[in-house]
Amino acid sequence: MVYDLNLPAWKWPFYILKHPLEGFEDLRWKKGYNMKVALIIVLLFFIVTVCESIMTGFIYNTAYVRVFNVVPYFSSTILLFFVWVVGNWSLCTLFNGEGSMRNICVVSAYALIPYIASMAINTAATNVLLWTERGFVWFIMYLGIGWSFILMTAAMKAVHQYSVPKTLLAMVFTVVAMVIMLFIVILLVALFQQIFVFLYTIYTEVLYRIS
Repeated sequence: MVYDLNLPAWKWPFYILKHPLEGFEDLRWKKGYNMKVALIIVLLFFIVTVCESIMTGFIYNTAYVRVFNVVPYFSSTILLFFVWVVGNWSLCTLFNGEGSMRNICVVSAYALIPYIASMAINTAATNVLLWTERGFVWFIMYLGIGWSFILMTAAMKAVHQYSVPKTLLAMVFTVVAMVIMLFIVILLVALFQQIFVFLYTIYTEVLYRIS
């Protein structure tokens, strides 16, 4: 393992891509976590997702968007990412995980890079490849997903100092925690929406009575 690394913050993600197994351990020992780089990656995740939706070649693009709405893309990228971070931190805090919310956020963002890259490559490729050449697109997609999964597993293992089985179990329960959190958020939004409609109805009724 390398302990004498003195890399600038922006180089750590590239170092981790080259050394997926020990890269996060090196990052932990050198305390190279940088929130600015992580937030840039998350923002890039959002931008690439939007570009994939509207710029994918028409042969491959099955989504028909009549009116562009940025909310679903924000929810499926930035919001979902931070739900993962909060869910993982909340769960692993109960099971003696050593990672702080900041560190979890940084390493999770770094782990997304292969997936983001695969989306960007496929968005460009679908504009030049025929449907009969779709195997290349699928290969790049699954490669990005698989590589990001390996990086995410290595990231969680390093940041919490878990064994591999415990890391995988923690990731599964984090997904469960995310589902519960999103369900609660949906319930709260629906509740506040009903309260707003009720108060607005009372308000309009009072105005009608006064007039």
